[in-house]
Amino acid sequence: MWVKVCRTRDIPEGTMKGMEAGGKEVLVANVGGRYYAIGSRCPHMNGKLSEGKLDKGVVTCPRHGSQFDVSDGRVVRWAQMPPLVGALGRLVRSPRPAATFPVKVEGDEVAVEV
Repeated sequence: MWVKVCRTRDIPEGTMKGMEAGGKEVLVANVGGRYYAIGSRCPHMNGKLSEGKLDKGVVTCPRHGSQFDVSDGRVVRWAQMPPLVGALGRLVRSPRPAATFPVKVEGDEVAVEV
């Protein structure tokens, strides 16, 4: 199901915005004029990625520093923590990519498939 989530002007190039689409929390990012959507919650400790930072297509979780590529959800860096804490954290939660959602732009409307 395709859900219209915003207009292109709502997310200028190099920015992102958290929103709801069909009952799911998604983060929509504009990278180089292309729009991408991933799950808005970090798969590590459920941090709200929309409150993190976007830099060249990589979003950083504000809670533990995990990083995800918004174009495909892949893990760029998993939980930035002290070595011992990080090792224990990996035993509990292994690195997982962020969920991704197809995006289409029609005119000035951005839609996400959920």
